[in-house]
Formats: sequence, C-alpha cells, structure tokens
Amino acid sequence: VMAHGLGGTREMRLDAFAHRFCEAGFACLVFDYRHFGSSGGEPRQLLDVGKQLQDWRAAIAFARTRTDVDAERVIVWGSSFGGGHALTIAADNAHVSAVIAQCPFTDGLASVCALPLGSLIKVTARAIRDQFRAWLGGHPVTIPIAGKPGEAALMVAPDAEPGYLKLVPNDMSPVFRNYVAARFALQIIRYFPGRKTSRIACPVLFCVCDPDTVAPTRATLRHAKRAPKGLVNIYPFGHFDIYVGYAFERAVSDQITFLQRFVD
Repeated sequence: VMAHGLGGTREMRLDAFAHRFCEAGFACLVFDYRHFGSSGGEPRQLLDVGKQLQDWRAAIAFARTRTDVDAERVIVWGSSFGGGHALTIAADNAHVSAVIAQCPFTDGLASVCALPLGSLIKVTARAIRDQFRAWLGGHPVTIPIAGKPGEAALMVAPDAEPGYLKLVPNDMSPVFRNYVAARFALQIIRYFPGRKTSRIACPVLFCVCDPDTVAPTRATLRHAKRAPKGLVNIYPFGHFDIYVGYAFERAVSDQITFLQRFVD
C-alpha cells in the first residue's frame, strides 16, 4: 500500500516504483489522499494529518478484502510526508508485515527549523489567516508547496522547487496544483512520526537522503535507531533526486531486496 508526500499524487513517480515492485511479484495499491489528485473531497488541496491517516487505514482495509493477494502480508510504503505516515500506521497496526519509509518526514520541529526565518514568518502568518477563515466558513488561503528561497512556501531550499516540479509528468501539468490550504503549516510542528519508531514490531527500511533539505537527515537517523527491526540505507542524493535516474534505480533495487528478504 503506497502513498506520496506533501501534496504529491500517484503520477509523480510512485507509478515507477509500483511497476518495479509488481515486476518483482508484489501487488501494489497506490492511492491519492482525499482532496488531492483523483480522489474526491472539497475544498481541493486541503492537507490534514488526521484525515490522511484515516485514508491510509481505509486503503489497508480495502487491500485486505482482495482475494487475489495475501491479506496477511501487507506492506506499507511511504515517501517524504507519506513516509512519516507509514511509520505512524505501522506503529499503530501490529498486522503490518514490513515498512519502507523513503526520505521520511519524522520530526516536525526539525523540518520547521529547516525553513529560513523570513519564510517561516510569512508561512505562519498565512496559516493563521487561513485557520481563522476556515472557522468562519470562508474559502481557503493557500500557500505554495514548493517555492524559491525566501518565498512564503512550505519548501524553499534551493533544490525544492525544481526538484518537486520535475516529478510532475508533462501530461499532468495542466491540472497539477503547487499549493495547499495554508492552515496545514500549523500541524507540521505538532507531528512527530519518528517518536513512534520504537513501537514498530515489523522490519523497517529507512531510505535516508544525505543531505536532505526537507526531512533533515540527523533527526531521521536519530529516530530510525529506535526501531527494533530497523535497517538504514543512506544515499548521497537530495530529497527529490531519489525518485529519478540512477538514484531511483539504486533505491528501488535496495527496496526490492529488502522485501524479498523479509516478506517474500
């Protein structure tokens, strides 16, 4: 069961991973969160941690109803913000057989501190405006997911905007939206998936990028050490590089090897 990160949809290279897993003999269910991509939900581009975790649980429950797969061996695969969700789900669900967390978001405080102060102030101001507007029933105040350094965006490292946008297929460009409802920024600092790693009973593969400008490497490694059956692979690539080219080939090969060793 697979899902993407911050504002990402299935077409943004998750299909490439899924195809490789299927070729290796694993069935894949790749889903879009509510409010994003092909899934329903209004307003569009509304990112809510609690709702996304509900979507993960619903996707896993659906996978277990399939008669053409082994319902007793469910693997969760998440990347970036979805990697944090995968860790959370596995910690709360003893029936997950394995986890792959790719460049995972593990620590809200560490990710917030990675933002320059100027951008952080701008983002916070918009988030507060959006939250008040939501309470009053108004239309969302939005904020870019990836922007240029110094802008009011959730990711503003030099590699963020070009790296994020290169994951968008050409035929998806007309419908792709590089923004979310700004209120989400108030949730980030309160979300710490990494604190649950000690409760994950199944094998976990952490695919960690170094350096990672979005999900800081040091925090991820600190949390990964507490997973009882955790394995850590460190890649000398950026947060967005692991989806394409040589970095993708190396990561997906390692992930298939992990699955064949612990699940197949």
